[in-house]
Amino acid sequence: QVQLVESGGAQVRAGGSLRLSCAASGRSFANYELGWFRQAPGKERLFVASVRYSDGYTTYADALKGRSTISRDLAKNTMYLTMDSLKSDDTAVYYCAARIWWPNVREWDAWGQGTQVTVSP
Repeated sequence: QVQLVESGGAQVRAGGSLRLSCAASGRSFANYELGWFRQAPGKERLFVASVRYSDGYTTYADALKGRSTISRDLAKNTMYLTMDSLKSDDTAVYYCAARIWWPNVREWDAWGQGTQVTVSP
């Protein structure tokens, strides 16, 4: 059973940087894609970025493209999201998620508990 545990959420000032971590366990992730989503108060959960565990291929949503970097450490089974030039609009709960991408892409069906990021003026 896939388990995902996020950490690194904090309150930061606008313009600052933050690195979120997601520790993954429970199985081999060779054919998995790991991703970050975020949900602001009163809004739907939105895709932020993803990385394929085996080859490191990345995908970014427009909202954080150019201001964020997603990466993974195979030895630690951990995924990271580094965010720079943070804005108040980045305030949200950030969730780690996982899905099988090979041989067929499936739904995001494993989720972490979320970590709060608050960007203050």
